[in-house]
Amino acid sequence: MKLIKYAFWAVVALCLIIVGMANREPVTLSSLPEGLVGWPFVGLLSFSVEVPLFVVILAAVGFGLLIGFAWEWIREHKFRSEVGRKDREVSQLRREVGRMKAEKHGDGDDVLALLDGT
Repeated sequence: MKLIKYAFWAVVALCLIIVGMANREPVTLSSLPEGLVGWPFVGLLSFSVEVPLFVVILAAVGFGLLIGFAWEWIREHKFRSEVGRKDREVSQLRREVGRMKAEKHGDGDDVLALLDGT
């Protein structure tokens, strides 16, 4: 199974290297369209940067993964809270069973109490 996992990540790395090598041309990223730059006070938010295209592609994929992980974490919140509630209930019931066994065998024979515990 480890071999399959390593092979999968090797293929992913190879694909990323191929995409990076094929998209090395620089592109200009701007925060605002050209028409909005002339507006009052909007021009303060304007900036542009020139980066290779593969950086843009990989950043977009990473940002998409980050949003997906956050969305899934929020979606699973109800399941995690339900598991925590069940765990607390189980530990409370175990304490109650232990207390009831101690009360039941408090006056009785120690040998029978040991046999009931197994």
